[in-house]
Amino acid sequence: MNSVRRGLLIILSSPSGAGKSTLAQRLMEWDPTLSFSVSATTRPPRTGERDGVDYHFLELPAFKAMVAEGRMLEHAHVFGNFYGSPQGPVEDAIQAGRDVLFDVDWQGAQQIRNSDLGKHTLSIFILPPSIAELRRRLIARGKDSDDVIGKRMQKSWDEISHWGSYDYVLVNDDLDTTFDKLKIILNAERMRRPQQPGLKEFVRGLQAEFEEGQG
Repeated sequence: MNSVRRGLLIILSSPSGAGKSTLAQRLMEWDPTLSFSVSATTRPPRTGERDGVDYHFLELPAFKAMVAEGRMLEHAHVFGNFYGSPQGPVEDAIQAGRDVLFDVDWQGAQQIRNSDLGKHTLSIFILPPSIAELRRRLIARGKDSDDVIGKRMQKSWDEISHWGSYDYVLVNDDLDTTFDKLKIILNAERMRRPQQPGLKEFVRGLQAEFEEGQG
């Protein structure tokens, strides 16, 4: 049987501090064939950022044209700039059997699921073991001011409230255990019937073989 499968659009979402970025990095190290969806943005590049690597940097008219033409899987307006996921590179990847990883919020996840590629999505939401632990992790990162941490905490409940719209929900109380579960989910989802386009032809071959044997 043709072993080439279709790739998956793997959506990881969580409130900030729940461990999503670390788990995404571990997935990329575990399977180097995974690619990360490079977002497009209308904001200018920051020092050291490279076009096509960190982001696809677009002028506003070009970004809006892609949205109008249906060439963005998802898009959002955040702090005065637009961000989105171009569909073309993702479609090429999954047709070639490569999985694409998305780091988006629940709104982005919903748009991707409702897109033309929605049937190939796998959505996973990462929950913290407690709100107190979520706050502790944000403080321990040492990246944000108290004000920013407060805003992230305020936003976290809105994000958590959408957990029910995801295919899988994992409580990240232990990073190694959560990562092991993530690998199990991914391996199983890769074998779903819609991800194996060669199955139909294979079964037809079995049927023809059976009919020949009965003749």
